[in-house]
Amino acid sequence: MKVDNTDTQILTHLQNDGRLSNVELAEQIHLSASPCLRRVKQLESSGVIKGYKASLERKKVGLSMTVFIEVRLKSHTSEASEAFEESVANLLNVISAYLVSGFADYRLEVVAKDLADYESILKAMQNLPYVKDIHSNFAIRAIKSDAPLPL
Repeated sequence: MKVDNTDTQILTHLQNDGRLSNVELAEQIHLSASPCLRRVKQLESSGVIKGYKASLERKKVGLSMTVFIEVRLKSHTSEASEAFEESVANLLNVISAYLVSGFADYRLEVVAKDLADYESILKAMQNLPYVKDIHSNFAIRAIKSDAPLPL
């Protein structure tokens, strides 16, 4: 699907407030309600809009720690990567995971209640298939997170 300027405006507004009603969105982008709704539905059905969710304040829900973990695998076979990735996908405290270049093979973002909670998460990660090394970096303070994509 080709995204034009009107679609970009829709996406920008929805990234900032996914709870906008269709009428409010249409007013903000200077389009009538029916064509606006049609465009939003097309963006959803084509997969440009993956879904809608609430953005939560981590500390207020008891997750005061954010840790960035770099993982190196013992083996770089497809089997090793698939087994590790499948295991990571099932860990609830891992909120993002990337295959990366450089020293580490993967970079994970993990949330935890406190150090004791993180220790249990770390122990579980050490038992994942093919894990060779784990390096942790603790976030001191978030400067920018959950930013909308620059369209």
